[in-house]
Amino acid sequence: MDIDLYTALLGGEVMVALGNGEKLRLKVKAGTQPGTRVRLRGKGQNGTDLILTYNVKLPAQLSERQKELLRQMQLAG
Repeated sequence: MDIDLYTALLGGEVMVALGNGEKLRLKVKAGTQPGTRVRLRGKGQNGTDLILTYNVKLPAQLSERQKELLRQMQLAG
């Protein structure tokens, strides 16, 4: 499941559409790493567990302000 960089870093919520048409709102923890797996108990086919893997999508382009903020974070980290 794709999540954006900002949600991965800061935390937030994402909507997940299940195969049966049901939609779930999931909370994403701040600092979520690419490849993090989440188990949704009983939400897979025939009541099995569904495992989601977070794929963190990086922005293709950044504004100069965004670049500067990231440089500041890099130096502070």
